[in-house]
Amino acid sequence: MELTVIKNEQNYHLILQEAERLVSLDPASGSKDAERLELLSLLVEDYERRKFPFETPDPIEAIEFRMNEQGLRQKDLVPLIGSRSRVSEVLARKRPLTVPMIRALSTGLGIPLEALVMESSSSTDKSFDDVTSLDWNKFPIKEMKKRGWLDSLKTSANASIEEVVQAFLSQVSAGAARAAMYRRNFKGEKINQDAYYSTLAWTSRVLVRAKESNANQYAKYEPSKITPELLRDLARLSWLNEGPRLAVEFLAKYGIAVVVEPRLPNTLLDGASMLTENGMPVVALTLRYDRVDYFWFTLLHEVAHVWRHISSSEDTFIDRIEHMDSQVLFEKEANRIARDSFIPRALWKRSPAYLSPTQENIQQLADELHIHPAIVVGRLQYETGIFERFRDLLGQGTVRRCFPDVVFK
Repeated sequence: MELTVIKNEQNYHLILQEAERLVSLDPASGSKDAERLELLSLLVEDYERRKFPFETPDPIEAIEFRMNEQGLRQKDLVPLIGSRSRVSEVLARKRPLTVPMIRALSTGLGIPLEALVMESSSSTDKSFDDVTSLDWNKFPIKEMKKRGWLDSLKTSANASIEEVVQAFLSQVSAGAARAAMYRRNFKGEKINQDAYYSTLAWTSRVLVRAKESNANQYAKYEPSKITPELLRDLARLSWLNEGPRLAVEFLAKYGIAVVVEPRLPNTLLDGASMLTENGMPVVALTLRYDRVDYFWFTLLHEVAHVWRHISSSEDTFIDRIEHMDSQVLFEKEANRIARDSFIPRALWKRSPAYLSPTQENIQQLADELHIHPAIVVGRLQYETGIFERFRDLLGQGTVRRCFPDVVFK
């Protein structure tokens, strides 16, 4: 078969069949067959990259992505945008980009002009500038009481809903930091008005629990210590029955708190990532699905957000695993980091578990990578759209028991 750039679906499947044939031969490293297999993999990757291109980010996403890429902080944009307050307003989408700003950002950060002048995408996410914008009656106050979230509040018996919720939110932060809490910017999963207040209450509860936990168990968070190698070490803990609990202890040593807090009834959240008012990263998990693959992919996805995307206490990433095909740039990157931490893409496309999935091949790849076979099955199910095969390998009902202090309903 002559090897050329893949131009259609038919050629794509022919190339995959040829790759499967070569994999079955298990060619020696450096041999002609091994080199041909590597070339086939590159052709497949090129075709998939062209067929499923990244969506062009809106101006603010483009700026934030370049900031993360170059390790820049908001203060580094002052020479390009103006004062620190102006930089903050632009990144919070409260001030539009002007022509001089666009020119300076394009030159200073190397962002194409067309990415900065396109109209910012609209969002169903809701943010608030101050406390007066909140509709207190929309908070799920009955469920919050039922779960004991309000038990420790010092409010009078006849306190209004507004007074109770304000007291609840004030546990998270105070003063200027409290105002930022009200303006929390939910990214990732789009939040409609009905779910916004439950999401705000749930994220506040997560931050309260992180704040109340023993500070001595957390090292100081240093972004430079989070590396692809460290994420692979974290992924390998999935191999162990007590891996979920050990993952919490593992991340605490690097200054990242993990909080398991069941979702509120009218939300469908799997995970979130955010910062406390003191800058400590917090990963929150609902364990909506008690499955090994869901736990580990969500955990690595949120840690990726912490590592690559979060720089402000106003930002919170909200995620559902069903939306792994999100076209949002930050979500695509978090998905890629999580997937590669478990199974590197080049290895996955050449593995018998992918090309000829059987229980034996799945277990063999899991053993080779020291990860739970549920993760291999989860990836197969997502990429093939067939969710009935190998369900007995998913580790159903084995994660929540690692967190006996959490009440699931």
